[in-house]
Amino acid sequence: MIEKTLAMRLLEGKKVAYQVHEYPASERDAEVVAEEMGVPAAEVFKTLVVLRSPKKPMLVMVPADRQLDLKKLAKAVGEKKVKMAGHNEAESLTGLQVGGISALALVNKGFAMFLDKTAESFDQIYVSAGQRGLDIRLAVKDLVKVTRARVVNVSSVQ
Repeated sequence: MIEKTLAMRLLEGKKVAYQVHEYPASERDAEVVAEEMGVPAAEVFKTLVVLRSPKKPMLVMVPADRQLDLKKLAKAVGEKKVKMAGHNEAESLTGLQVGGISALALVNKGFAMFLDKTAESFDQIYVSAGQRGLDIRLAVKDLVKVTRARVVNVSSVQ
């Protein structure tokens, strides 16, 4: 039996439908996670921690088969420059392990949240449940509503 994560409890509290999908907890690469779950990589979104000055962290969800374009993101948020947080920094800022960082687990924690525009081409996508080895599949509209994420064009093909 899967122990409920903060993300799952948040969704249940807001009466949002979701499904939990398990994958090997040792896996941190979102493309491999998609493969393990037998779903297209374009539907599995990784949550990245990005810094802008003065150190205000943002969470950006982009598909596993694309990469975050820092220039596009900087422009979208009105900054000259933004940079990826290193693994240790991302973990200390979020309190979650890399591979298990979830926007759903960090709602109301002061993070600006962004979702790549490619998500709009799907009814449902997969995002981290807030713990390595678990992803949540939910409606894109519900993810945006719950996280108050801004939908922006910030990814490019790898």
